[in-house]
Amino acid sequence: MSSEDTTTSPIVGHAATRLPAVIVDTYNEEIRDEDGFLGDRANKGAFRAIFDNWRKQMRAAGDDPFGDKDSDDITRKEMDDALTKGESEAAGVVQSAIEDFAKELTGVVRRFVKLKAWRDTERLMVGGGFSDSRVGKLAIGRTAALVKAADLDLEILPIRHDPDEAGLIGNVHLAPSWIFKAYDSILGVDIGGTNMRAGVIALNLKRSKTLSKVQVWKSELWRHADEKLKREDAVGGLIEMLEKLIARAEKEKLKLAPFIGIGVPGIIDKDGAIERGAQNLPGNWESSKFNLPAKIFEAIPKIGKEDTHVVMHNDAVVQGLSEVPFMQDIDRWGIFTIGTGLGNARFTNRHEG
Repeated sequence: MSSEDTTTSPIVGHAATRLPAVIVDTYNEEIRDEDGFLGDRANKGAFRAIFDNWRKQMRAAGDDPFGDKDSDDITRKEMDDALTKGESEAAGVVQSAIEDFAKELTGVVRRFVKLKAWRDTERLMVGGGFSDSRVGKLAIGRTAALVKAADLDLEILPIRHDPDEAGLIGNVHLAPSWIFKAYDSILGVDIGGTNMRAGVIALNLKRSKTLSKVQVWKSELWRHADEKLKREDAVGGLIEMLEKLIARAEKEKLKLAPFIGIGVPGIIDKDGAIERGAQNLPGNWESSKFNLPAKIFEAIPKIGKEDTHVVMHNDAVVQGLSEVPFMQDIDRWGIFTIGTGLGNARFTNRHEG
């Protein structure tokens, strides 16, 4: 998707290019070369493949320090423990995989910053589930070193928040903060190919008007990938999660804003339909006859006494927005989310003044 200035509602709209704090220059870029999509070299599956290849080399030369266990069944914690508590050979296998993955990620970064919409990017934040581990943080750090060695003027850092929470927190930046002044929390949703999360996000505006103190108050997680679901079942389950969270907020007397922000994979149309990129979700979410925001509004037409406003954007955009309060020292920045795929978005700050 290339950068275009789109016409939106004066307040907020689905997949808006112009948001209160930033311009979304581009998102969900899909770069191809002779071997396929470039992002396939820098996702969780790519790291697992590299790790498995190193194990095969160890077995060919003698013994695999990880035994007979399938690489896909070795958890991130087990890899982290191998680095800090395990035998030297196990640590060596993981470290070798990190090095090879960092080289691949560096190549992807170099291709992205050549794109017109990504030129002059000053900082790249890296999120997604991969970043929430020692292995992931080391890979990000090694990539940062390789990028500097290649004389690219680009800072690379892991996102501040837990990536699971960042995908919820970013929703507060889909609308102007003045909309929330009479409230203390909103609802956020993060939909991925494996999990769905919904949460009540405490705004903490009294502590920070810049929304830098936002926190997830309560959240619900549903690992839908473990079940064979139809689209309607998935949507129904999501609505039940939201209704449960609304009830909890009301019980605790939280002032919940009549606003639900949603992050989903893929390219989002201005009417709230998903154009493409949702192939990992259960059922057909890209049908022109399906509109998730409309389904949620139909089920939850009011929060409190006010009409519910449902706004949807790409999930990498939303996760990137969680960094908005901390990016004010620069002009142009982006995010990679390393998960089932490689999500991406680039932003230009709308500085006041």
